[in-house]
Amino acid sequence: MKNEHTHMTECAAEAARVARGVSARQLEATATPCADWDLRTLINHWVLYTSHGMEHRARRTELPEELVARDFTADADWAERYADQLERAVAAWSDPAVWEGTIGTGESASPAADTAAMLIEEIALHGWDVARATGQEFRLSDEAAAHVLGTVEKTAALYRRYEGFTDEVEVPGATGFTRALALSGRDPQWTAG
Repeated sequence: MKNEHTHMTECAAEAARVARGVSARQLEATATPCADWDLRTLINHWVLYTSHGMEHRARRTELPEELVARDFTADADWAERYADQLERAVAAWSDPAVWEGTIGTGESASPAADTAAMLIEEIALHGWDVARATGQEFRLSDEAAAHVLGTVEKTAALYRRYEGFTDEVEVPGATGFTRALALSGRDPQWTAG
């Protein structure tokens, strides 16, 4: 749990940094590596699931419908609010007991540690999407990148089945985070054009 929480903390801090680098002008119809989503749609998904969703999963509570329907980017200070919410979410996962047991019910239940790994993956992959769409970089330590890659390797087939990932992009010799991006169906060379 300790290493995973360190990776979660690192990815959340990098996500907050990238969010602060998004200008209001860029929110208007900027293309993203997620072909079906413009930047505003991508950021709303990112904010919802990687900060609010991450805290609610730690607490084993449902996301309120009000949050699911909210346009977080409508607030001029959305990036600061996101950073604050990320801190709350990471803090909620700081209790070792949160990493025990399962999250969810029925067939959607999964071990808490697996849920945390997927949340870290989501922060990093969509953080990269937002960074690329806005001319920034998403930087991870080698250790965090290896953790994200390991999670992508475990979840890629499932995510493809539910159209969360597209087909793997061939990037010969890719390692670490670049390999995770390619395996998730992202072109590491993608630019906003």
